[in-house]
Amino acid sequence: MLDQAFAEVYTKFKLHFYRQVFGRFQMREAGMTTVETFCMEIIQALGEPTVNEFASFVQISAPNAAYKVNSLIQKGYLQKIRSKDDRREYHLKPTEKYIEYYNISYNYLSTVMQRIRKRFSPEESVQLERMLRIVSDELMEEISLPKGEKKEDS
Repeated sequence: MLDQAFAEVYTKFKLHFYRQVFGRFQMREAGMTTVETFCMEIIQALGEPTVNEFASFVQISAPNAAYKVNSLIQKGYLQKIRSKDDRREYHLKPTEKYIEYYNISYNYLSTVMQRIRKRFSPEESVQLERMLRIVSDELMEEISLPKGEKKEDS
């Protein structure tokens, strides 16, 4: 039962995002393919990776990753920022255009978090947060996020 309940929550977040993306597509605002959308979500989650870090994470060749990155740069969703530490290296940073697109999904997350705070006691909310942190930090060890990605919700 727990796995079914978790799958339903995960599926509802995905479906909400997809519905919003398709709504933008109907208004001809969406300019990314499905694969490009996935690429941008990965880049966003990795916290300004290099092209090689992105390629390594998604397990594709560097030239294939560079092709995808260049397409996203041309469409205005991504920019390359020269590293301050190593001037030969560039980090991938989502543009404001993408951030607005990304907020489709993040705004819904905020809405659900507000509803959780209204529905559950502060103690229950703290317990839920503790459990989610354990799931993220200990039980999903195959995927690590940069420390800045663990958003504190106040």
